[in-house]
Amino acid sequence: MSALNPSGWQPSMGDAQGSGSELVTSSGDRGLMFEEPLSFEIGALDKCGVDMDEPGGEPVAALGAFLRKSAPDLPGLTEPETVRHYSRLSRQNYGIDLGPFPLGSCTMKHNPRLNEKLARLPGFADVHPLQPPTTVRGAFEAMDELSKWLIALTGMAAVAMSPKAGAHGELCGLLCIRAAHDHAGEARDVILVPESAHGTNPATAAFAGFKVESIPATASGRVDLAAMKAKLGPHVAGVMITNPNTCGLFEPEMKAISDTVHAVGGYVYCDGANFNAIVGKVRPGDLGIDAMHINLHKTFSTPHGGGGPGSGPVVLSEALCPFAPLPFTVRTGDGEAHLVEESNAAAIGHTLAFGRMTAFHGQMGMFTRALTYILSHGADGLQQVAEDAVLNANYVLRSCDDLLAAPFGSAGPCMHEALFSDSNLPEGFGTLDIAKGLIDEGFHPMTVYFPLVVKGAMLVEPTETESKAGLDRFIASLRHVARRALNGDETLHAAPVLAPRRRLDETLAARKPVLVWQRDPG
Repeated sequence: MSALNPSGWQPSMGDAQGSGSELVTSSGDRGLMFEEPLSFEIGALDKCGVDMDEPGGEPVAALGAFLRKSAPDLPGLTEPETVRHYSRLSRQNYGIDLGPFPLGSCTMKHNPRLNEKLARLPGFADVHPLQPPTTVRGAFEAMDELSKWLIALTGMAAVAMSPKAGAHGELCGLLCIRAAHDHAGEARDVILVPESAHGTNPATAAFAGFKVESIPATASGRVDLAAMKAKLGPHVAGVMITNPNTCGLFEPEMKAISDTVHAVGGYVYCDGANFNAIVGKVRPGDLGIDAMHINLHKTFSTPHGGGGPGSGPVVLSEALCPFAPLPFTVRTGDGEAHLVEESNAAAIGHTLAFGRMTAFHGQMGMFTRALTYILSHGADGLQQVAEDAVLNANYVLRSCDDLLAAPFGSAGPCMHEALFSDSNLPEGFGTLDIAKGLIDEGFHPMTVYFPLVVKGAMLVEPTETESKAGLDRFIASLRHVARRALNGDETLHAAPVLAPRRRLDETLAARKPVLVWQRDPG
């Protein structure tokens, strides 16, 4: 018995779909699907997995107050127990190497092994941020080369490489905008943010000290240009636009938006999280963008999330270049790339930088991976990335819009992600049922209940790295689960029944989370 499982270990699918026909095993394991307890429940807290003599003698006595007053609450596991525990848990994890990870607005694409191989070259993998600059010439060259590609692909004038993630890049862009207004002696305190923007946009604007005003969306899911014009004035510092937006749609009036904002002295920030949909096809600089962050994981295949760390370079227009943060690389008359920092910024006339984003230049491992991806694809290959991402998303959209409502399906082709909703499902069935049903089919669910402008949203991003055969398999499962809901199949409410854990009470978990382990009183 356990404090966490007072009734003892039971298999997760003993009565799958209420049939009572599923095999119940004494171990809780089902073949190669393991029922794994917590490490605290495997090993005893008063034992150690390694034989050691009891501490004592003068060396220990000399430590005095530094000694623990009681043993740490850590389980004593042997090496085999530890290896087996984490190996078993790894079998319950879903990753991009197992199947599609269709999270909309959170691109989870394949990370080419070539990128990993080059990032592990000693000259890159072993570089240390405190090394003398003369010993990391190759790193500067790689950063400068990546910078040139990012500037060329976006049609911008400069790039700040140091931001560590997308939201960090947003902050960098807004601080450049604030510095530009401060330099001009203007006290502007409002940032306009469309309803279709990423949720980090208004949060970042508020964090940077701006007031946030929302711009409504049109019936077609785009920015309402007339509503935006009505909010413009001398108090507006700029606008934050996600393009393509969070509904998976391109903003066709982007140039008109930029021109209108510039006409009143504001700047245009573009959330470039969805740049993978237009890379090689559209240059944001040509649309009047002043600043845009680029998520290297979303467009250029660097690891995402726990596989990070992240990286969010920010490209800047000529108007914002003077305010770019330090440090950055420049190629001087000797033909080599050099790092510009506080000590030498004045020598090249860069005296208006708002400061620094990080202690060091940025994420070297991510730079190496992104540059490898870019060079291995070339300009034509990057263009195909965008074309295939858009093609795959539209294939999913048109393959399922007869069973699942597509709120903007009539607005024309989508970009890199397909948006569905649960508005056509019978009463009592919703987005969560579709998502949990997909788990039983062996797929990670899509993004659910986001974007917020669509009730019961289901946002699917297949990415360009999925084959047609793989998409067909995913589409068949999504259609199957949708039909179950449309036919009123009540067993769908129990999904998932084939996973290591049944459906959790997510409301209870959010309101009353158990954040600490409690020792079993028995």
